[in-house]
Amino acid sequence: MTPLAVGLLAVLMAALLAVFVLLLLRRRDEQRLVRYQNKLLAQQIDEVHGLYQTMRGWRHDYHNHLQALKTRLAMGQTDEALAYLQALETDLTSIRQISETGNLALDAVLNSKLSLVQQQGTRLSFKAAVPKELTVSAIDLCVLLGNLIDNAVESCEPLPKEERFIRLYIGVLRQQLYISVTNATGEPVRKLDSEYVTKKRGLHGQGLLRIDRTVQKYGGFINRQNEPGVFATEILLPL
Repeated sequence: MTPLAVGLLAVLMAALLAVFVLLLLRRRDEQRLVRYQNKLLAQQIDEVHGLYQTMRGWRHDYHNHLQALKTRLAMGQTDEALAYLQALETDLTSIRQISETGNLALDAVLNSKLSLVQQQGTRLSFKAAVPKELTVSAIDLCVLLGNLIDNAVESCEPLPKEERFIRLYIGVLRQQLYISVTNATGEPVRKLDSEYVTKKRGLHGQGLLRIDRTVQKYGGFINRQNEPGVFATEILLPL
C-alpha cells in the first residue's frame, strides 16, 4: 500500500471514529434526557395520586363535616362553626387542581407544569377532556405534553410578563385526540420544517425531536405555525 493510500486510510478511520463518538455522545444525551423525564413523570404521578387520595378522603368525610357544623350551630357556637368552615376551606385550597380529566398520568404532568406557568405570571388558558380509553400510552402522552409545555414556557420566558401567554386545548376532533398549544414568542418568523427541528439545540431541540417521534410512532399528524409574536402547534393522534 502506498504512503498516500495509508494516509487516506488513516484520515478515513479518524473520521469514522469521530462520527462514531459523536453518535455515542448524542445517544447518551438522549438516554439521559429520557431517564430524567421518566423519573420526573413518576414523581408527578405519585404527587397527583396523593392528591386524589386526599380528595377521596375528604368526600368520604363530607357527611361527618356537615354533622359537626350542624351540631355547633344548634348549640349556638357560631364562632366555632366559622372556624371549622375556615379549616375546611384551607384544606380544600391545598388540594385544588388545574387539570381534573380523570387520567391520572395526564393530570400529573399538566398540574405540575401548568402550576409553574401560573406561578411565573404567564396568562394561561386551559381546557382538557380526554376519553377513558386512549391508543397512545400514558407515558408517551405525558412526554408529548410535557415537551410541548416546556417549549412554550421557554418561548415565553424572554418576553415581559404582560406579553406572555399560553393556550392549551386537549379534546376529541373528528374521532381523533386533538392537542393544540399556542404561545407568545419573540422569535422571528421562519419556515417550520424538518430542518427547523434538527437545527434546534439543547433541551428545546431534544423536545421537538421527541414530540415528532411520538407523533410518528402513532401515525399521527403535526402542524406548526409561526406568525409574528405567536407560535402554535397542533397534533392529531388516532383514538
